[in-house]
Amino acid sequence: MIRLVRALFLSTLVIAAPAGAAVWQPSPGHVQVPIWPGQPPNALRAPVPESVKPGTAAIHDVSIPTLTVYSPTGHNTGVAVVVFPGGGYQMLAMDLEGTEICDWLTSRGITCVLLKYRVPGSGPTWENGKRYYPKVQTALQDAQRTLGLVRQHAAEWHIDPHKVGVMGFSAGGHLVAAVSTHFDKRTYTPVDDADRLNSRPDFAVAVYPGHLWIHEDDDSDTRDETDLGLRPDIHVRPDTPPTFLLQAEDDHVDGVEQVLAYDVALMKAGVPTELHIYAEGGHAFGLRAGRLPIGRWPELVERWLHTLGMLGG
Repeated sequence: MIRLVRALFLSTLVIAAPAGAAVWQPSPGHVQVPIWPGQPPNALRAPVPESVKPGTAAIHDVSIPTLTVYSPTGHNTGVAVVVFPGGGYQMLAMDLEGTEICDWLTSRGITCVLLKYRVPGSGPTWENGKRYYPKVQTALQDAQRTLGLVRQHAAEWHIDPHKVGVMGFSAGGHLVAAVSTHFDKRTYTPVDDADRLNSRPDFAVAVYPGHLWIHEDDDSDTRDETDLGLRPDIHVRPDTPPTFLLQAEDDHVDGVEQVLAYDVALMKAGVPTELHIYAEGGHAFGLRAGRLPIGRWPELVERWLHTLGMLGG
């Protein structure tokens, strides 16, 4: 697999850590490679060096986006999932919503492609106590690019190019919605053949997504809770991929209105959607919900993929 991943480019960029800092690295046997052959589009002029918070897998200041391929253990179903960790478009939770998710997927015969997308400021976020909406969502550029790369290397990675989905958490859930509704054209100038391939996911899973509800920034005392409109950067269309949505009612970071707004828009567009809302779970539980009923969500995703014909009939 190392050879196959390195085949993405003629040469592999060495991702080095600045003095006194650490750069995230995958587990032994896996190689992360840059998704762009040169400078990414809309690159920062003087980026802060990437770093990992000591004692965690929380990555900050990603300016060189990478992908890491995790191959299935045992039977290969041909299904691939590009995983978007969350972190408010400020950082990336690469363990809770990244490698741990890949361990589950690969144990089910699914190839996991873990995307380390650019942060901060690459999508809707907070700056100086106010909501910040970047003119260009560079995380979306990274997601579109990665879907093209997965399909370009489908044969090498033993992937069915018609069974490539996305899964994201929190801000990564917003990225799921963004890439699911922006696939008619790239949001950057194509750089090679990978950018000529389809960037539409074949299915999508958004877990406690944020930045979807139009009133999320309004004053909680005066906003219209009955208006479940979507934020204007998300344009649901009839060919938006089938979508699985999950959220807890006691999520006080990204309220339940986030999935409800997206679910309503998907339903009105005629997009096949499965929505699960649980009483307890809070936010950022990943696979760590323990004995709570919401902790069984991976089983629900697997059953749903069976109904779509991704994992068989």
